[in-house]
Amino acid sequence: MESQSLPVNYLPIIFQMIVALAFVVIVMFVTHKLGPTRKTADKLTTFESGVEVIGNAFTPISIKYFLVAILFVLFDVEVIFMYPWAVNFKDLGSPGMIEMFIFMGTLLLGFIYVLKKGALDWD
Repeated sequence: MESQSLPVNYLPIIFQMIVALAFVVIVMFVTHKLGPTRKTADKLTTFESGVEVIGNAFTPISIKYFLVAILFVLFDVEVIFMYPWAVNFKDLGSPGMIEMFIFMGTLLLGFIYVLKKGALDWD
């Protein structure tokens, strides 16, 4: 017998989302109304990790910095896909090993492409 997904089965999830959203709205409203509202010059200044703000925030930053950061996130997230494989290594057997070699080969090809393009050169 197949179980069917009916709209009534989603009512607990919808109810939980409504309760969570209502809780957030109520807490924000109550803290805004009951909290202190002393506005001083120090409280209204920009806070940058405890350091006084000096100069313009729009300073030029090398695109290489952002490129390396994006590549790090890209390859780091792809490595996360190896954890389920490692946990189920014995259950997956030879087909799982072949698929992981294909995945690692694709990662290696992508990394070689990035190196050939010179994306990591800091000249």
